[in-house]
Amino acid sequence: MIEDEKELVKGMAQYLRQESYVCEIAYTASEAREKIMLFDYDCILLDISLPDGNGLQILYELKRMGKADGVIIITAKNSLDDRVTGLNLGADDYLSKPFYLPELSARVAAVIRRKRFEGNTKLSFKEITIDLLGKTVLVHGGHVELTRKEYNLLLFLVSNKNRVVSKNAIAEHLSGDDAELLDKFDFIYSHIKNLKKKLTEAGAEDYLKTIYGLGYKFAA
Repeated sequence: MIEDEKELVKGMAQYLRQESYVCEIAYTASEAREKIMLFDYDCILLDISLPDGNGLQILYELKRMGKADGVIIITAKNSLDDRVTGLNLGADDYLSKPFYLPELSARVAAVIRRKRFEGNTKLSFKEITIDLLGKTVLVHGGHVELTRKEYNLLLFLVSNKNRVVSKNAIAEHLSGDDAELLDKFDFIYSHIKNLKKKLTEAGAEDYLKTIYGLGYKFAA
């Protein structure tokens, strides 16, 4: 979230975190530039008016760098020109203030589906099906009870199937900025172990492989 209205940010972050998103915040253009240089994001909520710059310039820089982050621009109610300019620069969607938080969440989910899952509402790997709208997991049609972290971990691994994913990448995906504070990855080992156990007990093959010294890979 690149937005300088702190009360608005607080409300958005609280709501989206309840919807299982990891949220990071930049209140200024300079903070935003630092973050987008260091990390890739599924979706960026980008306010046009910032205290030290214009959000459209950040959008231009994102596209010039070839970044694939989804972008939803947030504009004032009557700023039609900004919306048109943002969409022409490559934004995926826009929202005019004020907006309802459930609509914000739905727009974010839609952008992520288009960017990462080709618009699909379900993601399948062999006998495992992930319902992206319901945020549920089925194995051979039976429901598997996962925690929020385990669900996010499975979705991250399946969407990167057949690729080695490092422990650092997993930590950043699950914890965002807080990953920098973690000098051990015990929490990852715990989530991996629990996820493997729940999936295999539900009847799935063991697709989650440890690649020693590198990370993990979800592959048949």
